[in-house]
Amino acid sequence: MSTLDKNDTVTTTHAAPAQAPTAPPGDPRRALAERFARLPAEKQRGFLQALKAQGIDFAMLPIVPAPLEARPLSFAQLRQWFLWTLDRTSTAYHLSGALTLEGEVDAAAMRDSFAALVARHESLRTTFHADAQGQVVQRVHATGDIGFALEMIDLRDGEGCDGAEGGDALEARTRAEVRRLVDTPFDLERGPLLRVALLRQGARRQVLVVVMHHIVSDAWSMKVIVDEFIAQYGARVRAETPSMTALPIQYADYAAWQRHWLEAGERERQLAYWVAQLGGEQPVLQLPTDRPR
Repeated sequence: MSTLDKNDTVTTTHAAPAQAPTAPPGDPRRALAERFARLPAEKQRGFLQALKAQGIDFAMLPIVPAPLEARPLSFAQLRQWFLWTLDRTSTAYHLSGALTLEGEVDAAAMRDSFAALVARHESLRTTFHADAQGQVVQRVHATGDIGFALEMIDLRDGEGCDGAEGGDALEARTRAEVRRLVDTPFDLERGPLLRVALLRQGARRQVLVVVMHHIVSDAWSMKVIVDEFIAQYGARVRAETPSMTALPIQYADYAAWQRHWLEAGERERQLAYWVAQLGGEQPVLQLPTDRPR
């Protein structure tokens, strides 16, 4: 990734999912969505059936904050959970990036900046749990309860890092530490699902490594995290108070909205489309395998 100075700042906006419209306070659609979110599950099902009977598209209702208890996973998250249960040591769905930082680094400002990001984004302090029936929910923890900490690693203390060949040894240690950070499995049930380390290569040169599990992030989200970190850190080293607009919704709110959207008739619509495209019966695929089955 790019090289930046601690005084650089980048601001970013947090876009709402494209599938659901936004609605300002006072909009009747928002009031209806908030009323729906407060209903118990059995009444929500009746509400959705009434919308379907009247031909009202649930997708027209905006995403609003969901109740804190028993939050469902989005279907993308559920796929990630299933794959993780098959192999809990897999690192195939780790998202990682690195920034080379030139110049002096304020370690306290860096810690506070990442702590602010963890507080701002609920997904960074979320863990996932299955009940006795196999139903999976996501649990958002308080900021101080998730156990996130910025790891500080001084690579200059390694054997062979001094002298004429010190540069090669330092780069080798850097690559080894980055590989360790990226290849250490995440525990989706315990968290945290964000791992950050600052690798110090010299008095004025560091490498910042960020690793997240795909169940709480994606490539677009990685850019948001990096951009917001730059803004947070830049404000702190200038002795300013970081200013960011509060997020109107979190990803768990979208996951709940997505479930209701499909229950309101979208699932049947999509299924009918694909049945019409592919037909009701599919031939058995004869694929080559590594042994008779």
